[in-house]
Amino acid sequence: MRQSWDEYFMTIAHQVATRSTCLRRHVGAVAVTPSRRIIGTGYNGALPGAPHCESVGCLRNQLGIPSGQRQEICRAQHAEANICNYAARYGTSLEGAIIYCTTRPCSTCVKAMVTAGIAKVIFDDDYPDDFACTLAREAGMELVPYSTLKADAE
Repeated sequence: MRQSWDEYFMTIAHQVATRSTCLRRHVGAVAVTPSRRIIGTGYNGALPGAPHCESVGCLRNQLGIPSGQRQEICRAQHAEANICNYAARYGTSLEGAIIYCTTRPCSTCVKAMVTAGIAKVIFDDDYPDDFACTLAREAGMELVPYSTLKADAE
C-alpha cells in the first residue's frame, strides 16, 4: 500500500535521525513546503568541526541533567535548529513550512522555528518541555502529534 504524505515524510525524518551522534536521543527532522517539496533536513549532533559526544562523552550525562532541562548545556545542536540554521546559511526560506520531527521540539527550537516562519510541526515522540507547547500556541505555530494523524487515517 502506498504511504500517505505524512507517513512518507515521517519515515524520512526517522532515517535522517540515524545520522545523530547524540548519546541520549536520536532526532531527525524534515522541512517541507505546503506543496510537499522537501527543502531541508536536520539531525541532532555536534557543531560542524567540533568533537561528537560519541568521542568525548555526554556532558549532560556527566552533570546529571535530566532530559528536557537546561538544553543550553549540550554540545549538540537540535535537529530543528539545524534546519533553521542551514536554511539561513544557504538562503532557503522556511516561511509557511511544515516540519516533520521524530520528537516534539524544545522551547529553544520552537523559538527558532517561529522566527523562521515555520507554520506547523508534526512530531512523533514526546519531549518533556511543556513551555514549548505554550510558546508555539502563543505564536500561532501548530504542534501536531503524528499519532493523531495516523488515527485519523485509519
